[in-house]
Amino acid sequence: MNKTTIRMMNDNDPERISEAFRIQGWDKPTDQYVKYEEEQKNGKIVSLIAEVEGDFAGYVNIAWESNYPYFKENNIPEIQDFNVLIKYRRHGIGTMLMDKCEEIIGERFEISGLGVGLFGDYGAAQSLYVHRGYVPDSKGIYKNGGYIQYGQEVVVDDDLNMYFVKKLR
Repeated sequence: MNKTTIRMMNDNDPERISEAFRIQGWDKPTDQYVKYEEEQKNGKIVSLIAEVEGDFAGYVNIAWESNYPYFKENNIPEIQDFNVLIKYRRHGIGTMLMDKCEEIIGERFEISGLGVGLFGDYGAAQSLYVHRGYVPDSKGIYKNGGYIQYGQEVVVDDDLNMYFVKKLR
């Protein structure tokens, strides 16, 4: 793999990120990344960008205050919205982004958290997180503001998640 760099998102990134995902066939509007840039300027998140030889390859966010209840109650920052372009997968870029997230979180907190979807599209992420030492938070499956109960019927989609934690130090 060519030279890969990880840096913080800047004002020039939203449109180029959205375009890269559009070319891949994913709808990720520019406004989403403009919002991330604003939240980063306000200190709510850190948004990291991966580039290969200057080309956008992926991104991830660190939310200092998670909306997920267990993380919020326990002051656990959350790694969120982790995406690597398909053409750059299996080249260590996801690992580099996660390494940087954990380094940044570890400067201020002992534990890192993240959530992951529960169907096949999330299989690579599920494996990556487990191999990195993330373990379930013991709260079960979560969707749209509540924990799923025994016998409850749900639609399996991007909002059906399990959350994991990792002790960083």
